[in-house]
Amino acid sequence: MLLPLLFSAGSTTADDELLVMLQGSDLDVIAKSVRSHGATITHHLPIINALGARMSAAQLSAIKENTPGIQRVIDDLAWQPEPEAPDIGPCPLKAAIELSWDANTASWRLFNKDDAPLVIAQGKIAWPQELGSLEAARWGSTPLSLTATPDIPRDLVWTGEKPLIIGANDSVAVHFKFDTAPSAAAALQNQMTLHANVAKDCQVALVPSYLEPTKDSYYPNASGAALLHSHGITGSGVTVAVLDSGLWEDNSELTLDTNGQNRVLARYDAIKGEEVDEAFDESGHGTHMTSVLARSGSVTRSGTHQPSYLGIAPDVKLAVVKAFGENGKAGFLDIVRGVQWIVDNQDRLNIRVLNLSFAARPRWPYWEDPVNQALMQAWRAGIFIAAAAGNEGPEPMTVGSPGNLPYLLTVGAVTDSWTEDDRNDDYIPDFSSRGPTPMGHIKPDLVAMGGHISGIMRPGSTLSRQLPEFLLQSGEFVMTGTSQATALVSGLVALMLQIEPELGNDELKCMLLSSAEAAIEVDGRFAYSPLTQGRGMINIQRALTVGARDCQQGSLDIDADIAGEEHFQGPAVFSQDVAPYLPGQAEVISNRLTEKGFSESRRWGVVPHLERLEEEPIDSPIDWVGIYNKEQELIERLATEEQ
Repeated sequence: MLLPLLFSAGSTTADDELLVMLQGSDLDVIAKSVRSHGATITHHLPIINALGARMSAAQLSAIKENTPGIQRVIDDLAWQPEPEAPDIGPCPLKAAIELSWDANTASWRLFNKDDAPLVIAQGKIAWPQELGSLEAARWGSTPLSLTATPDIPRDLVWTGEKPLIIGANDSVAVHFKFDTAPSAAAALQNQMTLHANVAKDCQVALVPSYLEPTKDSYYPNASGAALLHSHGITGSGVTVAVLDSGLWEDNSELTLDTNGQNRVLARYDAIKGEEVDEAFDESGHGTHMTSVLARSGSVTRSGTHQPSYLGIAPDVKLAVVKAFGENGKAGFLDIVRGVQWIVDNQDRLNIRVLNLSFAARPRWPYWEDPVNQALMQAWRAGIFIAAAAGNEGPEPMTVGSPGNLPYLLTVGAVTDSWTEDDRNDDYIPDFSSRGPTPMGHIKPDLVAMGGHISGIMRPGSTLSRQLPEFLLQSGEFVMTGTSQATALVSGLVALMLQIEPELGNDELKCMLLSSAEAAIEVDGRFAYSPLTQGRGMINIQRALTVGARDCQQGSLDIDADIAGEEHFQGPAVFSQDVAPYLPGQAEVISNRLTEKGFSESRRWGVVPHLERLEEEPIDSPIDWVGIYNKEQELIERLATEEQ
């Protein structure tokens, strides 16, 4: 799930009120002119030498004519679309992500997301021997007919004697009563099969489950954060700013650290333009991102507390910046105002990391984008920025803004197919946005876990009402997207900064990129283009050991970029005849189409790639053995220095 920005191109008439951004060399002169012409200043944005103001078309014309130093005007910001419901896709039938159990009865809720009633043709169920026989099935309170599949035990088709109807925007629970109650319901979900069909091209299935989804969030372990937790690395001493839809503060695992101390240092409402006592989260998105990043509850496995926590960096301090409203929408003037506040309060709050789990289709070159202009200032000031690539894949050039900004770290998503300990079925889902950017830069920079990520959600929030199928019985919410992957990465960066607080932004980015584990095919070539996986999957342990520190962001020069003296193109090649590509990619990217799930031939990282081979293919264009040997030499040298 990703929050969108409102970058409108709507038209107005002379009588309409405009929301305008005025950018220029002398803000005092521009502000004086705006007021003298009877217009109202809404946003004061010195970070990009700009003002936001409401005015008529006539006032704007007079201001432009009579005000020296105005260098840029954006005058179409007042357009507001109607609130949008989530895209349900071509099939309006959805299913709960979790079975609910009452003794020996399992219930599976089906949802109709359409404005018209939906008729279910039939369903299917298969179950493990542990449950015994299926005694009865009901559609709500109505009995269902069960037909056995020939020669397949515990495999039945369920239908209704009358049409099985789900009303418009309604739901129905299907109940299955077995002989025996399960010993571990969540684990048993992986052994059950449930389907419901409207038509051949519209059906839903029960998804798998982690073994204890309400007691262990799993992604801290999968990302390597749990190992650092066990050594006391929890993000202590680092403040992360989350610029999103606010924070629900009724859950202590969000507001308190692992020692029970308050860790929300400040709250800023960028929509109102003021610090507030509570940045209430109507949407729910910001709360979920903060939960992924910083939740302080401890992990429990098989009834035993683990030396790990449910969030990636459970002891970080938080600066909450609200710029997105109830429907998950924001205007870029509010985003810029939020970044302005973060930079202004960087020293007071010790803000080291900024999480941006949102994206919009790029409207301007990266250096003309007002949000990116503000973020360049924040990056130069020493605030590390992680931004979501977007959920608009798999087509090329779908990475959004601000993820198209070459300086910051842009994050794509990987899903683990519900198997925590098996990386051979980890893959990049279609939704994860692909590069290059319009200026030819390679994005995303890397990928991280972003599939079915559980976290805290405010009851009654917009997302919980729009997507009830993703609510767990515990009240937690399961979301998927590059937003979640980005929050995870922001947390990992906070852990790195606890270990080495003197690290600068370019050093952090270099360490992460140089140590990321690329997906490699058995032929020794990349399973995905760098425009899909960037440098590969983030690996925090490798970043801290073999990560390089002197990449220097290639030929980029942020000072020249901000000053407007020079702007930078990436290496991607554009052609009218073919999709954008990188020079030489045909030699290093495998022709084999990698699986969306378990793969016998895809491995993440140099070591797993080499371990599955008796010898490296002689025609491999990449010297993986040489890379491995260099890393081993570095690790051995580090081990010697520590002795």
